[in-house]
Amino acid sequence: MKVGTDGVLLGAWVNINNAQKILDIGTGTGLIAIMLAQRSKATIEAIEIDSHAYEQACENISNCQWNKRINPLLISFQDYFATNSNQFDLIVSNPPFFKNSIKTINKLRNLARHNDMLSNTDLLEGSSELLTENGRLAIILPYAEGCVFIAQAVRYGMFCIRRTNVKTKPASTVKRLLLEFSKKPEKCVEEVLVIGTKSSQKYSEQYRQLTKDFYLLF
Repeated sequence: MKVGTDGVLLGAWVNINNAQKILDIGTGTGLIAIMLAQRSKATIEAIEIDSHAYEQACENISNCQWNKRINPLLISFQDYFATNSNQFDLIVSNPPFFKNSIKTINKLRNLARHNDMLSNTDLLEGSSELLTENGRLAIILPYAEGCVFIAQAVRYGMFCIRRTNVKTKPASTVKRLLLEFSKKPEKCVEEVLVIGTKSSQKYSEQYRQLTKDFYLLF
């Protein structure tokens, strides 16, 4: 599995203040779990349903210097939620987001990018139960799916307290939403993040500052 911009964005953007226990749902290559281990002193459980992605995550995690604080698990979120009594200060997910759309012939890509295996309902219900009272859920979604998720979250007592609208270029429409939810309603802080400049060959200074600790070359 390739390392995508969505994962890098979420791993760099998420607020890790006071997070001692973190759950990464759908860890894929282990990218976000490793980034959060780099940024904090938290212990992290990284769950993945696909065996091939899990093997990659295990390899990447074992080769990183923070491996003692990251525990990869081959399990679906539904099964994890049903059998786990731990609570977390922070839950992060770069979830599958193509709902009821045409699938490709690549089954592994389908699993990673369609929400057949992890619905919004499952993610919200499980997260609301697994989070501590002051815990937070952080996700990244395409614009339309993110707007729907914000509305659905309220039904599960989860309120959007931070929203970053992500654009690829200054004049483009919003492509992604970086979202943070809390069990306690408060005024939502809304921002805009532009990844690129007018030139397609350059990253914006805003994006460079956010992700500079994670790229070897920019």
